[in-house]
Amino acid sequence: MADLRRIFSFIPEVKKPVERKLSFNIRFKWTLIVLLAFFVLANIPLFGLSTNSLERFEYLAIVLGTDFGSIISLGISPIVMASIILQLLTGAKILNIDLTTEEGKRFFQGLQKLLIIFFIIFESIIYVSMQGLQAAPGFAGIVIFQLILGGLAIYYMNELCEKWGFGSGVSLFIAAGVSWRLVSRAFQFINAQGKNCLLDFSSTACPGKVWVLIQALVNKYPTEFVSAAAALVVTGLIFLLIVWMQSLRIEIPLSFGRLRGYGIKWPLSFFYTSVIPVILTAALIANIQLFGSLLENWLGHPTILGEFVNGRAVSGLAFWMGSTNILDLIIRGGFLPVYLLQAITHTLTFMFFSTLFSIFWVKTSEMDAKSQAHKLSSSGLQISGFRQDERILESILERYIMPLTVMGGLTIGLLASITNILGALVSGTAILLVIMIMFQFYQRIVQQHMTEMNPSIRKFIGS
Repeated sequence: MADLRRIFSFIPEVKKPVERKLSFNIRFKWTLIVLLAFFVLANIPLFGLSTNSLERFEYLAIVLGTDFGSIISLGISPIVMASIILQLLTGAKILNIDLTTEEGKRFFQGLQKLLIIFFIIFESIIYVSMQGLQAAPGFAGIVIFQLILGGLAIYYMNELCEKWGFGSGVSLFIAAGVSWRLVSRAFQFINAQGKNCLLDFSSTACPGKVWVLIQALVNKYPTEFVSAAAALVVTGLIFLLIVWMQSLRIEIPLSFGRLRGYGIKWPLSFFYTSVIPVILTAALIANIQLFGSLLENWLGHPTILGEFVNGRAVSGLAFWMGSTNILDLIIRGGFLPVYLLQAITHTLTFMFFSTLFSIFWVKTSEMDAKSQAHKLSSSGLQISGFRQDERILESILERYIMPLTVMGGLTIGLLASITNILGALVSGTAILLVIMIMFQFYQRIVQQHMTEMNPSIRKFIGS
């Protein structure tokens, strides 16, 4: 343990701000800087990369907050994989780390940093050696080095955003990537051949669903019209459903023991762990698909992880954990019973892992009843109508927090899987993530910085 702590001290880190609470302007500035840096890096191609079929990584790119073929091709994958492994090891008591103490927290964070750096190096080598990202002859080392630099850049940008911005950089990168793809899928007018379909609207196919809808209506293509309309309608319905479910919460009445007659309501969201379980579940499935594809390329034959055609799994574990747009298949007449069975296994997989990660996240991030009771008691708060005792507070919170954790994990897994199956402009998981991430950022900004904002910004966000 002592040797590991010495290693931790050599890992560079972003210093925490000296101020206890940063102003809105400072957090906004650093969040904007990180966001701009992310888009810049996403448009820097890897030097020495050979011709690759990067379209097969499209789903992975959305979930992992990246753009394959760019210097940040690893995206958030090393961060997420390190978090998953540490949570599993801690939850199974293989690693006995006391997260209730400052020393335990520091050791856990140091171990996480070390594991992230390991995965950055490991995944960079795997991507190139297994020809997921095929380097030109003699350029393998250079491509690996660029991937490592990009992985480290994402890691430190995430740390910078957490300490100086509005929150998780991981969430920000996913939201930025999904938002860009959502707008592109709806309104893109430059096709794969580089032609502007708006200049020759009658004969040049448009990639954007809005233009496809208009083209199909003008040219009287009923199947294309129904397919494009279904994608747009499903996307809109998903947005409305998730926004409504995001507002569900339980409010616990709290009062200050020393101030009679003054109380507050502490909201516990139905999605108690927010988007974290879906991010971890989607990233786990994405990594299984990725490594299955890489193994098939490397070995020259399919493995238990699956057989892949044009980047999509057609058999194996990756197929049964993955999803297919059933609604579009029904519209186009290509539906088969096997896709229904796949939809069931995909839904069960998402629900199981979302619940599992939800429970682990609560237990490892101080969101459990005991930790929350200690925080509230330390602030002088108590449940209205009960005497001020931390044990009583913990027992009452236990009635709500763990049921919300389980029900929220099951529901968010069900929502994510169903939206994947129905199909939309981007994957259902991606839409779920971007809505909940943006709502989370909105809530944090409103709660912490509303009084500091410029009046025009305050009016814009609805105060």
